[in-house]
Amino acid sequence: MKYLVLLSVLYLGTGNTSVIRISLKGHCKTIQEAVRIAKPYDSLTILEGIYSEKTIIIDKPLQITGHGKVIINAAGDKDLFFVQSDNVQISGLHFKNVVRSFISDNSAIKIESAKNCRIVNNFFTNNFFAVYLSRSSGCVVQNNTIISSGQHESSSGNGIHLWNCRDITIKSNRVAGHRDGIYLEFSKVSYISNNTSEKNLRYGLHFMFSDSCKYYKNEFSKNGAGVAVMYSRVIEMKFNTFVNNQGTSSYGLLLKDIKDSQVANNIFHENTTGIFMEAAMRISLYNNTIRNCGWGIKLMANSTENIFKNNNFLANTFDITSNSRHDGNKFSSNYWDSYKGYDFNRDGIGDVPYYPVSLFSVIVAENPALLVLLKSFFVSVLDATERIAPVLTAVWPVNCS
Repeated sequence: MKYLVLLSVLYLGTGNTSVIRISLKGHCKTIQEAVRIAKPYDSLTILEGIYSEKTIIIDKPLQITGHGKVIINAAGDKDLFFVQSDNVQISGLHFKNVVRSFISDNSAIKIESAKNCRIVNNFFTNNFFAVYLSRSSGCVVQNNTIISSGQHESSSGNGIHLWNCRDITIKSNRVAGHRDGIYLEFSKVSYISNNTSEKNLRYGLHFMFSDSCKYYKNEFSKNGAGVAVMYSRVIEMKFNTFVNNQGTSSYGLLLKDIKDSQVANNIFHENTTGIFMEAAMRISLYNNTIRNCGWGIKLMANSTENIFKNNNFLANTFDITSNSRHDGNKFSSNYWDSYKGYDFNRDGIGDVPYYPVSLFSVIVAENPALLVLLKSFFVSVLDATERIAPVLTAVWPVNCS
């Protein structure tokens, strides 16, 4: 492979900023050296090649850009890029092989206590953590491809990790093979959109104690347990796709201790459980399609004051199951393909109530091993009897459309 030999520093135009070019055969051969000699707001252009670097501390505003195929291989046992300055932009680079650790969250790019940083158009391969933001705000993580090959949750890090951040945009990234694809904790007023998070060991998206965040048009597929939303308020999750998140304890979406939020216009397809709700209150769930799931919705007794409206329940084994005989939620104008009633006045609403919680689903919730009887003659008789004379599920009638 041939490399151009260029001067390390080229001064352009007027003012005090400069462009520093890094080349394996140039005067400036390492990124570490270029960052050291750079002045605030300089631009660093890294020419094609494979660079082995230890921790690079970026403590001034810089624009760092790769030109051609630039691979940065972690040669140390800590973070690779450690950003401690506002207004840093990193783009066009390929970060590899940040080592795993059980005592520190080693990352390809770690941003700490900084504002207005941009991580765009990069590749990350086989890193412990890829992008880690701590106590930062106003940053953008966009158009990155983040791939790892984690085998166990305990020895894997997260693709994009936020801790105690605010006003972060995570957009149009692809994340696969990490513990959690995207993780947020104590991070507020952030916007997550158009990402693909797949084949991660635990969650495609996992966030806790993170209020007033929006999640639009993401796809979460084939993850260990889909998406978990915990201990948060005022969340909007709209136009997302949750598909093929399967396993004995898996689900498309877990809502735990979440309040005053919206889940709308999403698709839940071929998940073990479409939506699992525990201590979820005042959630508006509308215009969602839940199809081909084992359980459409598992609704625990401590989830109340929720509104289910204009949702489609299609080809699920069980539409809804619950551990309570008392329904403290409101269902209206939902479509249930298992409805066996009639609509004589043709107003689009069933003339007799529908009981979405079947007796057998209640039994299976208490004794999962009995699921083997699902297609048996006994269960068909049980369901038919329950439709004629509801006993245990009589408190669950809903209108049908």
